[in-house]
Amino acid sequence: MKKLLKKIFLFSLVAIILIFLIGRRLDWFSNAQQDTGSRSAAPSGLQVKGMIINAASLDNRIMTSGTILPDESVDISSEASGKITAIYFNEGKKVKKGDLLLTINDAELQAQLKRLQFQETLLVEREFRQRILLEKEAVSQEVYDKALADLNTNRAEIMMIEAQIAKTMVKAPFDGIIGLRLVSEGSYITPNMRIASLVKIQPVKIEFSIPERYASEVKPGNKINFTIGNTNEHIAEVYAVEPMIDQSTRTLKLRAIYPNANLDVIPGSFASVELILRTYYEALSIPTEALLPMLGKQIVFLYKNGLAEPVEVETGIRTSELIQVVSGINANDTIITTGLLHLKKGMTVVLSDLG
Repeated sequence: MKKLLKKIFLFSLVAIILIFLIGRRLDWFSNAQQDTGSRSAAPSGLQVKGMIINAASLDNRIMTSGTILPDESVDISSEASGKITAIYFNEGKKVKKGDLLLTINDAELQAQLKRLQFQETLLVEREFRQRILLEKEAVSQEVYDKALADLNTNRAEIMMIEAQIAKTMVKAPFDGIIGLRLVSEGSYITPNMRIASLVKIQPVKIEFSIPERYASEVKPGNKINFTIGNTNEHIAEVYAVEPMIDQSTRTLKLRAIYPNANLDVIPGSFASVELILRTYYEALSIPTEALLPMLGKQIVFLYKNGLAEPVEVETGIRTSELIQVVSGINANDTIITTGLLHLKKGMTVVLSDLG
């Protein structure tokens, strides 16, 4: 019996030594130690990112589109019919208010004016003689009244002819840039024919619309930023607001004015408009992805002493990237911005990145 136990003991000892030697050769024990070490070194808790809340100014903005309009624009035409005798403007050039642009043949009207002016001289002398005779009671009041009436009638006819002559001279109604000419010297024009366009582009207007829910927040004096294509951003000021909502689009139309000192904005262009309704100073704002709707409430998770703590907040305005928080958090709080769907109250978390 003792011999049997001794054999079993020796056999077991040899087996243990063989297993140990084979294990060392195959690195069984080193891998186990490394795994144990890595598990003990791994941090406990959910890896999340966060940011420290700081107070800063926040603009309530509306993004919309608009159209650039000239300050003034008119199609130049003549009030009279006739043949063009001269054209005094150059296409695409600046003109001043009152500059003569075009004349129409007025020879017949000038002749009528001369005749009436000669006739006026005679009527003035006749009225003078009749007045002297009336003072001497040599003629009746009726005779003098007729002479005076003839003189006044002649003067009225002169004024009418002068008005007709004035219509044969087309003048610029305001300062601006005249467009392409559509008529030629010697052609016959009528009042319904367009001669050219006159546009005033210093300043220009920006016309745009906003949703009706913002109607009570806009007023003359609001600033807008607008861009045209890939140009730099320009700043304009709202100067007029439509007094009623457009019922078909449920929008409110506004116009802003831009000095256009460098003539770099062309009327008719499409504009991307950003209207600044109000600026909130010392506002607390968080990234949009940090807000979690939960059971009709707005929840954010704060990082406190290595734990995630849910806090109900009240929000204000929104931008494309930020949401204003008006209550529930304070400046210098650390808010968690990732892994929100996995968080629970009091859960251990590890900040891997603090923005």
